[in-house]
Amino acid sequence: MDGTELYRKVILTVSGNKLVKWLSIKYGRKLAGRFIAGDTLDEALDEIERLNAKGILVTLDHLGEGITTLDEAAGYREEYLKLVEGIARREVQSNVSLKPTQMGMALNPEKAYENIRSVVRKAKEHSNFVRLDMEDSPYTQATIDMTLRLHKEGLTNVGTVMQAYLFRTEEDVKNLLRAGVNLRLVKGAYKEPGTIAFQQKREVIDNYKKLVKMHFDQGAYVAIASHDDNIIDWVKVFAEQSRIDKQDYEFQMLYGLRMNDQAALAQDGYRIRCYLPYGTMWYPYFTRRLAEKPANLMMVLKNMFK
Repeated sequence: MDGTELYRKVILTVSGNKLVKWLSIKYGRKLAGRFIAGDTLDEALDEIERLNAKGILVTLDHLGEGITTLDEAAGYREEYLKLVEGIARREVQSNVSLKPTQMGMALNPEKAYENIRSVVRKAKEHSNFVRLDMEDSPYTQATIDMTLRLHKEGLTNVGTVMQAYLFRTEEDVKNLLRAGVNLRLVKGAYKEPGTIAFQQKREVIDNYKKLVKMHFDQGAYVAIASHDDNIIDWVKVFAEQSRIDKQDYEFQMLYGLRMNDQAALAQDGYRIRCYLPYGTMWYPYFTRRLAEKPANLMMVLKNMFK
């Protein structure tokens, strides 16, 4: 296990401590603000307009996970319906990202499906696209099944996310490509055991590149979600050598990270989409961002001491 991977595991473990979580929520909101567009939908839509002006596309996420009641899930469903309407009303260039557990998957999978289907239907009315974010491994198969079920109902404006650190992902990608599902590729940001996931950074990167190549070989559109220059530079070279048009794939990065680089990619003619979260349930998202690399934690600590 290399130093970066050890750092990631330590952060994810410590963040689960109740005292650490309480202190972070009490004192950390201002620090988390770099990664979050605001508490309200209007604040998020204002930020989307600013990003669009720079040529940056967006996928909008209303933060929320770990719910305990179906009433909470219904509340998030209604917020997402407003979100879809807000995107249409403001005519911004943004699609939608949501977490299945936010809609009740861990409580009642069928109710979660109904909640998500209503959001996807509303998005289809406005010619928009919904991405089902992939969470930790207990929900991998359920999320894939839900995506395929929606497609079978004719709601093909929905896709999901594949995590390169899971052993199973290569086979999952093959199956989802056959079904015509639009995918976002990520390394994976949850703490998963060595029995189901690669533990070495090099292994994850190699698998990630293999998954990208699978898309390119089949002429399938793919969202390449990474801040790793090793991956980004490789994609640029491979796509150019393979004569793959810049409009046939997109890069995705997180709000608050490498914003100048995102604008530069747009200026160079690449499709770049910013994952933009908003809302008050920011703690789990924030800790995963810190866990991704030490530089993110150092950036937050510098802001704290300022």
